[in-house]
Amino acid sequence: MWAIAKKEFKQYFLSPIAYIYIGAFLLVCSILFYTGIFTKASVNFATIFSLGAAPLIILVPLLTMRTFSEERKSETEVLLITSPSSVFSIVMGKFLACAFVVLVSIALTFVYYLILLCFGTPYLVPSLVAMLGFVLLAMAYIACGMFISSLTENQMVSAIVSMVIFLLITLLPNVTTAFDFVSISLAFNTFIEGLLSLHDVILLISTIALFLALTMLIIKKRKMVR
Repeated sequence: MWAIAKKEFKQYFLSPIAYIYIGAFLLVCSILFYTGIFTKASVNFATIFSLGAAPLIILVPLLTMRTFSEERKSETEVLLITSPSSVFSIVMGKFLACAFVVLVSIALTFVYYLILLCFGTPYLVPSLVAMLGFVLLAMAYIACGMFISSLTENQMVSAIVSMVIFLLITLLPNVTTAFDFVSISLAFNTFIEGLLSLHDVILLISTIALFLALTMLIIKKRKMVR
C-alpha cells in the first residue's frame, strides 16, 4: 500500500497535475483571504475553508480522474491488478497519494494564519475544527472521484461526472430536506460553525469508506475477469 502511495504521489509531482491543483487552490484561497478576511479586518481564519469548499468541486476531479481511468486507457491496468498487491493496497495506495496532495495544499494555508497573527489573534480552535471538516469533505470527494474513475477509461468523462455529482451534493440541501440527515455538505457546514458533531464525523468517514469499498468491488470484479 505504501509503495503504491509513494509511487502515485511521485507521479503527481512529476506531472503538472499536483502543481496545477496546489497552485489553483492557493490562488483561490488568496482571493478569498483578501476579499473575505483581510478587507473586512476579520480574524476568522475558518472563512477560508468555508468559502474554499466550492473550488473542490472542480479541483478534486483533476486529481482523481487519472487514478484508474489512465490505467485502463494505457492498458497498464492488467499489470496493476495482476500484481501481487491486494485490491485493498491498490485502492488505498491511490487514495493516500491523492490525500497527500490535498493535505500539502491545506498545510500551505497556514501562511494566511501567520499573516493574521500580525493583525490580531485568530480563533484557533474553531479554525482547526473547520480545517478538520474541510479535510474530511475533501477525502469524501476523493473517494467518490476514484469510484467514478474506476468505471470509465475516459479521464474527461470521469472528471465531468465527478464535478456534476459534487455540485449536486452541494446544491441538494437547497432543493429538498429529505436527505439532510445524510448530507455531507450540511455536515461540513457544522464544522464551519466551529461545532464538532459525532454524527457529522461518522457521516463523512462512512462516506469515504463507502466509496472506497465500492471502488474495491469494481477493481476486484475486474481482477477476477482477468
